[in-house]
Amino acid sequence: MTTLQAERAVAPAAATGTAPLLEMTGLRAGYGKAVVLQGLALAARAGEVVTVIGPNGAGKSTLLNALMGLLPHEGSLRFDGQDLQQLTLEERVMAGIALVPEKRELFGSMSVEDNLLLGGWRAHKLRRRDAPQQMERVYGLFPRLKERRAQAAGTLSGGERQMLAIGRALMSGPRLLMLDEPSLGLAPLVVREIFHIIASLRDTGVTLLLVEQNARAALQVADHGHVLETGEFVLHGPAATLATDPRVIDTYLGSDRKD
Repeated sequence: MTTLQAERAVAPAAATGTAPLLEMTGLRAGYGKAVVLQGLALAARAGEVVTVIGPNGAGKSTLLNALMGLLPHEGSLRFDGQDLQQLTLEERVMAGIALVPEKRELFGSMSVEDNLLLGGWRAHKLRRRDAPQQMERVYGLFPRLKERRAQAAGTLSGGERQMLAIGRALMSGPRLLMLDEPSLGLAPLVVREIFHIIASLRDTGVTLLLVEQNARAALQVADHGHVLETGEFVLHGPAATLATDPRVIDTYLGSDRKD
């Protein structure tokens, strides 16, 4: 066991006296007979930002898809004490889990505002009446979306589409927001803006699970980090500790040293 692994061996619940909102142990998932993830363990408390970094093809998106219920999986998976194993995708959404997929999956011919309204499906099912207030909160986070609220989503820039994808997920009022490669394909200036917004979301009490190849940006906003390689966590610990680990620097941060 590495030093970092020893530090994470003590679960957050034991260290703080609060139970994790999300807790998984022995998670296995894959596609058909091909096992991609092997025995993963991870915990996240309410209001925390937890990041999973690693190379392309390590299984990061597979992890989020399994948590969302899009892939069959084995192991223990609990959300606010509830066993998620038997819950469908819709039931996980209703429990308060939202995923912003890597491809964003927006409705390009629909307006920005209509895309956001579709994100409020969970709130509508729960008979909540705060959709206008939630819309204003999203517009407060992303003023550019308010300026373009009548514009077709397919005409937005890459950064604006990512903002819309995050905003649409927030419309459901999630307790756990999972982000799959939010910096993918974006210019450095836009990446900084997106991660500034991600950091600000912790103030809302939302728990974030952030999957990223941009290790430097991810570790700067996260409380805890995990390094995923070939389906296994090879390192994990406080994000600040991982950011100074020579193995992480050499493998994931070296090319960014001048930033």
